[in-house]
Amino acid sequence: MKGSKDIHPRIVELFDQLQDGRLSRREFIRYAALLGLSAAAASQMIGLPWPKSLSAADIRRGGVIRVATSVQKVTHPAQFSWVEPTNILRQVAEYLTYTDKNNITHPYLLENWKASDDLKTWILNLRKGIKFNNGDEFTADDVFFTIKQWLNKDVGSSILGMMGAYLDPNGIEKSDAHQITLHLKKPEIAVPEHLFHYPAMILNHRTFEGDFIKAPHGTGPYTLDVYKESERAVLKRRSDYWQKGADGKPLPYMDGMEFFDMGDEMSPRIAALRAGEIDMIDLATTGGTAAFQALKDYRGVQVKPIGTAQARVMRMRVDLKPWDDNRVRMALKLCQHREKILGLAYFGQGLLAHDFHVAPVHPEYCDKQIPEYNPQKAKQLLKEAGYPNGLRVNLALGSEWTDVVRYGEILKQDAAPAGFNVVLKTMPTSQYWEKWTEVDLGVTPWTHRPLGTMVLNLAYVNDADGNPVAWNETNWADPEFSRLLNEANGTLDVDERRKIFCQLEQIQWERGSIGIAWWQNNWQIVTRRVQDSQPHPTGYMLFNQTWLSEG
Repeated sequence: MKGSKDIHPRIVELFDQLQDGRLSRREFIRYAALLGLSAAAASQMIGLPWPKSLSAADIRRGGVIRVATSVQKVTHPAQFSWVEPTNILRQVAEYLTYTDKNNITHPYLLENWKASDDLKTWILNLRKGIKFNNGDEFTADDVFFTIKQWLNKDVGSSILGMMGAYLDPNGIEKSDAHQITLHLKKPEIAVPEHLFHYPAMILNHRTFEGDFIKAPHGTGPYTLDVYKESERAVLKRRSDYWQKGADGKPLPYMDGMEFFDMGDEMSPRIAALRAGEIDMIDLATTGGTAAFQALKDYRGVQVKPIGTAQARVMRMRVDLKPWDDNRVRMALKLCQHREKILGLAYFGQGLLAHDFHVAPVHPEYCDKQIPEYNPQKAKQLLKEAGYPNGLRVNLALGSEWTDVVRYGEILKQDAAPAGFNVVLKTMPTSQYWEKWTEVDLGVTPWTHRPLGTMVLNLAYVNDADGNPVAWNETNWADPEFSRLLNEANGTLDVDERRKIFCQLEQIQWERGSIGIAWWQNNWQIVTRRVQDSQPHPTGYMLFNQTWLSEG
């Protein structure tokens, strides 16, 4: 392979796997990018053309996009546990990397990165000449400070649960003014993707004191002009942003962005889009089925679908009765009539799922037979667990997630023959988020992640002290599962990684704490005037290149 001496040696291994048919072209590009090769170079290496950029004649500058969303309370970005506020603030603050709609990770505030042969040392080279919107220069001090915040237990970031297993604060080295070196405790292939986890916004170390709204200093293309919780947010275009457009002038193309909190009900958002009062509905974590059904054939609206690893997760707290008994957990899982749930709750717009948190879009996915609806076996398991006369359980649901409520209604009906009396406890979505880690039984929306290891590290392990990580809402952890997950985190070979995942998936199915009936399609819903916006499986708004036509 020409030039192979200048690239990571494991890219040569990946190329050999591609040649042998053990790796798809997309998987090759994805893993080569993680190892520091640009996606363009990886595409060229295997003979794929790289898309041409827009010309200046293709675009129009000016205008303000109007988005219906939820304008939530914001303090420390590292504490985010929902996507909507990041879709507002990612226009103001940015990330070291970004993972595109094809799950390929690219440098962003990083110029590039380099991983050691054993994947335990990662050199992050920062772009030079970037300034925060208050005029401060972006340097390694900001990255050093921000990563320290992620790993600070007092901050309580979900990033600690994901990265803390392989990186501690003493492993962060400021090599020079524009370089950070990470010294990992063990090999990890997904470092670049973890840097795009949505709470991972880079902060200005000089001005950040715990509340981003009080000092909204980021490197992004817009400045924050107004942020009123539960009302609206207004962003204005920067004139000195570091990225350039097709015309050679600084991005962004639009003059501004306005976000309106229209409540959690979908019908006002749909009506506003039809009336031309807004240009987009943010569906990051809001159930989008109602919008999809109402607007998929509506003139003047673009409904752009994308397959995802998003799921509605039926989660059971294993430290609370009756869910401390795996027989009870398995019994409820067997009461899911998955084809029925997908058809009635989500209009068939997705894929059937197993009861493990790894999706077919993940490269490590190990295909297993979908469990059948089996209330007879569920009834026998309840009897063995000491509930021969059945069991009454409360199921917490966010009322504005229409597909979640329908999921609960179907489960209630189909679990009755097994002896479950499922009492639906619907509540406003905001109230559910206040107690999502506390209820003994609930359905929690989980967004897409590009690697199967990411969500497993976020939600199904304990920390170094033996306590559940921040987003382990079920308090479930399994020693064998954790050991295998650690092994998978450092395994590059896709075939070997998938073998490990076959075991991980089986463990989570046999003795885990969740049920997942389907993997969701997601949609980006915008008016026809919104140009060059792409749907993202996580619902992220990546709008630097987006522009508005005159219509």
